[in-house]
Amino acid sequence: MKNQSSVTEFILLGLSSLPEHRMVLFGVFTFIYIASLTGNILIVLMVTTTPSLQTPMYLLLINLSFINILSISVSIPKMLHNLLEDKKTIGFSGCIAQIYLFTWTLVSEVLVLAAMAFDRYVAICHPLHYTIIIGRELCVGLTIGTWILGGANSAIHTGFVFRLSFCSSIVVNHFFCELPSVLKLSCSDTSLNETLAFLADAVFGMGSCVITLTSYFFILRTILKIHSREGKKKAFSTCCSHLIVVSFFYSTAIYTYLHPSSAYFPEKDKVITVLYSVITPMLNPLIYSLRNKEVKEALRKLISRLGLFQRK
Repeated sequence: MKNQSSVTEFILLGLSSLPEHRMVLFGVFTFIYIASLTGNILIVLMVTTTPSLQTPMYLLLINLSFINILSISVSIPKMLHNLLEDKKTIGFSGCIAQIYLFTWTLVSEVLVLAAMAFDRYVAICHPLHYTIIIGRELCVGLTIGTWILGGANSAIHTGFVFRLSFCSSIVVNHFFCELPSVLKLSCSDTSLNETLAFLADAVFGMGSCVITLTSYFFILRTILKIHSREGKKKAFSTCCSHLIVVSFFYSTAIYTYLHPSSAYFPEKDKVITVLYSVITPMLNPLIYSLRNKEVKEALRKLISRLGLFQRK
């Protein structure tokens, strides 16, 4: 048995052990990574350069884009590097860094999604009081709070990983160091780690989910009371994009972190993790831009300005 101080590296199995799949996976995930970075950076530039979009909802959207950029940058570059190498290793410090950063972004994301749901609730259910309830100060406070809470939660989980010992098997059956997969390697008693993880999932994950679902319950109830068909369509369009993102993200992330350890199936869990950690950051910019006329117009103007700048 090795304690954590004697472990210098882990081996990441990745998504497939078949050599013929390596270049295909490299091409696919390179495209996904570039598309995610491009889409989220465009969202940030679009909102910061368009005065009409500098509202609380879109300021929260910028925060979500930053989280997506960090989240996908934690896992994909190392995975792409390992696909080109025969030895698929990651140093102990690198593994710990991935656990810390990914756990940080995961909690921050669920908190931002809950804040965005509350924003839509106020906008649709209390439109006359929107500017009073949702001000810039509250938006900035929510943004700072999500990062602080996410970082503090991640620091606790990562800190408790250092108290664990690891067996001679240091093979992580995943494409990056995610907390549940690393805990499986420990020869120590991980019950405290799992209890803390469950409590965090319940407080942040389920708590944010309850806030989101409650907000949408009142939103849908308000929309159903609108008499005109056009009014219902307009009200629903303001929250439809966020509802799609929330449904996709929560359905996959909650499965990974709340199912019992006895129901751990590495290959299935890796696919689920790809959905919420890789696919979601790529889809978010598309979902928010394609279903919003104001965003599409701002994006068109931004691309036009960027094209003019390049020609000069």
